[in-house]
Amino acid sequence: MIDAFLQGFERFSANGGAVAPDAVRALRLSAITRFETLGFPTTRNEDWHFTSVSPIAEGGFAPLTKASGAVDTATLAPFDFAASGWHTLVFVNGRHDAALSGGAMLPDGVRVLPLAQAYDELPLLVEQHLGQIANFDASSFTALNTAFINDGAVVHVAHDVEVSQPIHLLFVSDASAAQATASPRNLIVIDRHAKATVIESYAGLTDDRYFTNAVTEAVIGDGATLTHLKLQRESSRAYHVGTLDVRQARDSHLFSFSFATGAALSRTNIYTELRGEGCGATLNGLYLGDHDQLIDHQTRIEHVEPNCYSRELYKGILDGASHGVFNGKVYVHPEAQKTDGKQTNNTLLLSERAQIDTKPQLEIFADDVKCTHGATVGRLDETSLFYMKSRGINARTARELLTYAFAADVLETIELAEVREGLEAATLRRYTAG
Repeated sequence: MIDAFLQGFERFSANGGAVAPDAVRALRLSAITRFETLGFPTTRNEDWHFTSVSPIAEGGFAPLTKASGAVDTATLAPFDFAASGWHTLVFVNGRHDAALSGGAMLPDGVRVLPLAQAYDELPLLVEQHLGQIANFDASSFTALNTAFINDGAVVHVAHDVEVSQPIHLLFVSDASAAQATASPRNLIVIDRHAKATVIESYAGLTDDRYFTNAVTEAVIGDGATLTHLKLQRESSRAYHVGTLDVRQARDSHLFSFSFATGAALSRTNIYTELRGEGCGATLNGLYLGDHDQLIDHQTRIEHVEPNCYSRELYKGILDGASHGVFNGKVYVHPEAQKTDGKQTNNTLLLSERAQIDTKPQLEIFADDVKCTHGATVGRLDETSLFYMKSRGINARTARELLTYAFAADVLETIELAEVREGLEAATLRRYTAG
């Protein structure tokens, strides 16, 4: 099952993929060697127990080599939230498109550039962090992404700088991506006391079958704050695996939001290590499934140092024969006394055929902590439906409004108004259309 990817690596290395610093070329070689050893995960693997990746492993996807088709600014309009003043880097079929990128002037101390350019302009930053955060020793998909590192975005915010406007990394796939794999690799470094919002959007422009395997590494310095929003709206026939791996320093804060509604099969991994005292991590998300989609989220929050907190709220709405998976782990190290952690997963099933496998977990090795976790699975509340109908609201409208309200509860945690209102409008249309 891995032969197509191994052969693709040989072609990639001999045909432009080798254009990178020696350290990156060595990293690629180590990663493909590790991938060959690991192979693809199976349902015997605890972290993949409810998700079979055989459609990816047997899909015959090759590294993307075709040039982009006709993508213009108007084509991207549905994904830019009609926002002005944002700095946007656009990638078409995994490759940076300078003509479609641009936007606001960045303040001094902020760099947003494609990976190939960062090799030359930010060599020390790349050497220090690229491949050092997202560990591929036990992760097949991270190893596969690392083996094919070629393009992506590098974001660096210098110390004490606050970026007032969001940075948008927009990855779109068109018809030229059919039967191919794109492997975006992003690096975000927020220095001490800096603050930034980074949006990663993944979208399909056609209904083709393709595979996106994305990895983002992030470093948050002392007292810094990163708001990271990931929006997955791939083609309904596509496959998507995306990983965000974060390292947090003292008194830093991560706010992460994952919105997943596309792809036939998707997996989103959100990992963070709270490596300094006084850290905070807030991980929220919303997944919307229909037909026979499989939408999988795995989160891992490691409390390494004392006096840190974490909050986690994931909600899902599943219709048709869709399948949701949530596997969240909070791991508290022995030294992480005074940890305060809370984890919640709520899923709404709109169909008798829809299903959810949810597994919130706590592993605690410290004795002075305050940690809770929980999950709920259910249908629309009949009492609320009855109340609304008794006030003259017809049954269909009542169901639509209650469904939207369930989703809006977590969407309201997004502080960025353009994204919050855009996702609320899209969710409302989804459950009140027709």
